[in-house]
Amino acid sequence: MLRYIAKPLLMIGLGMMPCAAQAEPGVLDDRIVFGESAAFSGPAEALGLGMREGILAAFNETNKAGGVHGRKLTLISYDDGYEPDRAIANTNRLIKNDKVFALIGEVGTPTSQAAQPIATEARVPFIGPLTGAGFLRNPALGNVVNVRASYDQETETWIERLTQDLDISRIAILYQNDGFGKAGLSGVEKAMDKRGLKLVAQGTYERNTVAVEAAVEAIVKGNPEAVVMVGAYKPCAAFIKQASASGLKARFVNISFVGTNALAKELGNDGNGVIVTQVVPFPEDTSIPLVAQYQKALRSDNPNAKFGFVSLEGYMVGQLVVQSLSKMNGPVTRDGLLATIEKVGSFNLGGVTLSYGPNDNQGMDRVFLTVIQSDGSIKPVNHLKTPAF
Repeated sequence: MLRYIAKPLLMIGLGMMPCAAQAEPGVLDDRIVFGESAAFSGPAEALGLGMREGILAAFNETNKAGGVHGRKLTLISYDDGYEPDRAIANTNRLIKNDKVFALIGEVGTPTSQAAQPIATEARVPFIGPLTGAGFLRNPALGNVVNVRASYDQETETWIERLTQDLDISRIAILYQNDGFGKAGLSGVEKAMDKRGLKLVAQGTYERNTVAVEAAVEAIVKGNPEAVVMVGAYKPCAAFIKQASASGLKARFVNISFVGTNALAKELGNDGNGVIVTQVVPFPEDTSIPLVAQYQKALRSDNPNAKFGFVSLEGYMVGQLVVQSLSKMNGPVTRDGLLATIEKVGSFNLGGVTLSYGPNDNQGMDRVFLTVIQSDGSIKPVNHLKTPAF
């Protein structure tokens, strides 16, 4: 059953629902309605919940200040459990039944692969998906707007840092057996080929499972110095624990999608030294105006909220929407929103700039390094150091 988790948002102000006919789906006299299909249950739920939390922090911050040109921003969210068939059902429901203005914050490659063609056919903006998949960077997809760096950029950073900083050449990979995992595998292989290297072992697991035993066996046999990982936090944590228990002495490197805070929590004492690349700034670095504003907005919604990379990414996606709508001239339309993002080109979020152009639908290119510490905290680093085992 689809889980409708945004009902309380839509109940606000229903007694004042405008009677005038709307000029564009999702655009009413007093509000603009966005839709989100994401994982709010299952092994990837922390990612969906974090994205939604960040988007809502940006929307609510704007709404408290009067909205955008007098319109509040609201969000309808449905749970797809990180499953493509549910993402398809949710996307159709959001577009056809809820008649949302735009889709925002889709979580994952397989779900984005399922939802994006529906949005593109309906000419509905598809904004800020939590995935670095290459197919979404195709400039021919005029309705798609990305915020984060691509998986190819993350995997290139992995191999560059492992080979240059640690002089590691024996590298294995664990990846989710679907479009997400294979996108990461492709990026790793390209980065390895560039340096004349080959993977010493590969292992896979099925989406929405933690069945990594066969992958552990295959990879341990390869005796790698490092294992790069393209997966969600629960199976990646299970792999690290089992591989370490088997006696494997290797550096573990994870992609940003893993969900760093959730991974650190799952790993507990086994997390020390685990590397994760990031595509947004460090969410504790308040010297960056964006981060300080994000923290204030998040805590305004929930005084007990925990800061994290995923909710910061969601906040950045929400801020891009707010700024784009604010810069629009004339009626609010889907085509107008997309044209504004391309025409304006540069969006300063407060020390972090998103840049777009006619052949560039990706706002950021930077990849950051972080390392999980023995106490479960996350430390940003500029380079890697030889581990002490």
